[in-house]
Amino acid sequence: MSGCVEHIIVVENFVLQTIHKTLEAAPESAEKQAEVRRKDSLVIERVPARIRRVMGPPAVHPTNRWPDFGELLRVFEATRDRSVRFAEQTDADLRTHFFPHPFIGDMDCYQWLLFLGLHCERHVRQLEEVKADTAFPK
Repeated sequence: MSGCVEHIIVVENFVLQTIHKTLEAAPESAEKQAEVRRKDSLVIERVPARIRRVMGPPAVHPTNRWPDFGELLRVFEATRDRSVRFAEQTDADLRTHFFPHPFIGDMDCYQWLLFLGLHCERHVRQLEEVKADTAFPK
């Protein structure tokens, strides 16, 4: 469980930093905006689904960065709070700025914010699968 929480923190930090950096660039063309916007349903359906298992890049693998579980949970909560505050307070045009996802391709910054919540849901489902396994300790 600690590894999943750590992974979520690392991914969320990376995505939010990349969103901030991406928003500094000029907006993309209207054609690209229309093309990428069609991926909303793809993001919503595929990210939380556990049908296709994927391995993230080594930079987001857990390495026991926060060995104390209490600290790990505090870092998770602070990370999530920062993302939620950004989503609530930003007035940036998130639909006009993009960066690539390794499997989905270009996503706009709005889709990346959707991704953050759905990515967490994906790992909640993963933990539920592990706990439901008959070999999991009772």
